[in-house]
Amino acid sequence: MTVESKDSLVALAPGGVEPRRPRLLDQVHEAIRRLYFSRRTEEAYVHWIKRFIYFSGRRHPAVLGEAEVTAFLNHLAAERKVAASTQNQALSGLLFLYKEVLGRELAWLDGLQRATRPPRLPVVLTRDEVERMLAELQGVRWLIASLLYGAGLRVMECLRLRVKDVDLGYRQILVRDGKGEKDRVTMMPEKLAAPLAAHLSRVKSLHALDLEAGYGEVNLPYALARKYPRAGREWIWQYVFPANHRSPDPEDGVVRRHHLYDSVPQRAIREAAHAAGIAKRVSCHTLRHSFATHLLESGYDIRTVQELLGHSDVSTTMIYTHVLNRGGRGVRSPLDRLEQPRAVYRVAVAQAAGPM
Repeated sequence: MTVESKDSLVALAPGGVEPRRPRLLDQVHEAIRRLYFSRRTEEAYVHWIKRFIYFSGRRHPAVLGEAEVTAFLNHLAAERKVAASTQNQALSGLLFLYKEVLGRELAWLDGLQRATRPPRLPVVLTRDEVERMLAELQGVRWLIASLLYGAGLRVMECLRLRVKDVDLGYRQILVRDGKGEKDRVTMMPEKLAAPLAAHLSRVKSLHALDLEAGYGEVNLPYALARKYPRAGREWIWQYVFPANHRSPDPEDGVVRRHHLYDSVPQRAIREAAHAAGIAKRVSCHTLRHSFATHLLESGYDIRTVQELLGHSDVSTTMIYTHVLNRGGRGVRSPLDRLEQPRAVYRVAVAQAAGPM
C-alpha cells in the first residue's frame, strides 16, 4: 500500500461527511511542533522519513517494520558510506516517526550495521591565529566571531540570542534552549561590552523603524505568542543579530524580521581564516574549540569549562586536553635534548629550506 492510498482511507462521520485525514508528513510536522523541537530537527527528520519511504518503494511506513528500517539504515552505512552521526540522525527520525506519529514502538533492530565513527580531535587555533583571523573581520561579523571565541557559543546559540539574554551589567550571557534544550550562563568578554552596547543601540533604532512601518513583531518560542499576544513586538524579545530584511515566516506567513542566517558568519569566518593565511580547516565551531582549549591552557578547572560549554558529561570536555603540555603527554622530544653546535643547526635549517 502506498503512502497516497493509505492516507486516502477515511471513516465516514455522522451525516455522511468524509473528513480528510491529515497526510503522513503533516502529522509529522504537527508532532514535532507539539514537542517544541527545533526547526532544524524538523527539517532533518522529514528529510530522512522521505528517504525511507522512497527507499521502501513508496510504501506507507505503517505497513513496514523493523526489517525495512534495518535495511534502510544498512544501506546508508554500507552503500552510501554515511558518517556515524548521519546514520544516527536517520535512526532518530525513524524512531520518532513510529513512536510519536504511528504510535508504535520499534523492537530491537537485529542485524543493524552501525557506521563507524573514528575518533577525531578538534581543530584548535593558536591565540595568534585567532587574533589574525579576527583582524580580517569587521562590523557584525567581527562581533559574532568574537562572541563565538570569547564566550564559547555555538553559532546558532549566538544567532538566536534575544536582547533580554545579554546582561551588560553583570557581563554575562544567558543561553536559552542550547543543545539538548538546556539553559546555561556564560561570560561576556569585557572587551565586547562597549561594542555590544553600541550594536544593540543600532538594532533598537532598526526595531523602531519596523514598528513605525507596521511590523516589528518577532517569532516567540513555545506558546508565548498565545499567552502574551503583544510580547513579540517588545524590545526585549528582539534578536541581537537581526536579518537585514523582513521576510514571511514559513509557519504562519506573518512578515517578521528573523535572525541572521548561519551561512553569514560561516562564510565570513572561512574567508577571514584564508585571508589570515591560516592553514587549517576553520569553521565557526573551531572558535568554540579554541575557547575551551585556551581556558584549560590558562589553568582553569575542567569542570568550570564544562559548565561554560554546557556539556552534560565531563568526558566530552576532556577532548580539549589533547593540546595541553601537561601530564604524560607533556614530554620533551629527545631531539630537543641534543646539544648540537649552533653553526651546524643553522646549516641544517638552511638546507631544509632550500630546493628539493
